[in-house]
Amino acid sequence: MRVVWATDIHLNFLGVEGRNVFFSSIRGQQPDAVLVTGDIAEAPSLTYLLHEMRQAIQVPLYFVLGNHDFYYGSISQVRKNLKHWCESQPGLIYLSTTKLIELNPTTGLVGHDGWGDGRYGNYHLSPVRLSDQELIADFQGLDREAVLAKLRALGDEAAGYLRDRLDEALESYQRVICLTHVPPFKEACWYQGKMGSDDWLPYFAGRAVGEVLLNVSRERPDRHIIVLCGHTHHAGIVHLRPNLRVITGSAEYGTPCIQDTFDLDELFTQSILVGGRKGRGRPSVETDVSERQP
Repeated sequence: MRVVWATDIHLNFLGVEGRNVFFSSIRGQQPDAVLVTGDIAEAPSLTYLLHEMRQAIQVPLYFVLGNHDFYYGSISQVRKNLKHWCESQPGLIYLSTTKLIELNPTTGLVGHDGWGDGRYGNYHLSPVRLSDQELIADFQGLDREAVLAKLRALGDEAAGYLRDRLDEALESYQRVICLTHVPPFKEACWYQGKMGSDDWLPYFAGRAVGEVLLNVSRERPDRHIIVLCGHTHHAGIVHLRPNLRVITGSAEYGTPCIQDTFDLDELFTQSILVGGRKGRGRPSVETDVSERQP
């Protein structure tokens, strides 16, 4: 099975011609499926642009949402509306609201939007304030402690959902791909080849999801999990355990690219060049911290 992966494509930053160039690059890879790990558009344009992309690529599109996809909307309402809309859209599969997907007899697919849950870095000392707090209804008008409580609730929601889906997937499949927007470990929160700073980590890594991934990978050492994510716009690969790898994709506003094209066996047996071989030629950074994990 041949798969294209893209992330943080921000289609609302492009005109029709620019979007068609991107869609054509995907078609040129002749994939059987496309995976997108969030930040597709913004709430008002999300369904229109998803439909346009699906019509252009003509293969199943499996996706999760990123924080930008909720701009000018509310998280619960966007998710609810999208769930119902996708039910009438063949080939558009929103993983945060759907059942376990089989990609082939040995490989399952799960996913959830995820969220930076304020548990990495130093939230209380950070001067960072994201546009999320102005542009997503759930955060508007909240004081700093209420924002943190909301971040943690969103992280816990994602973790609970993925725990259930991963348990189900690992019962049936030797290999599982997990899509999420936000890196689930600080080590996967890349910025210019290094881990993000304590100021940014509260918003750019989701610890609750990471703990679920570590737990299930320990419980099932005979299974292999690969996480594909984005959000930071900087690429890298980190090995958390012998059977758990997280690949973070790169991005630039206005120039969406393919992170990689791979068959499923290749993904689980080789390192891929994130944003590289079929993308912009930007080398990835790779590190192994598996020996630090109990």
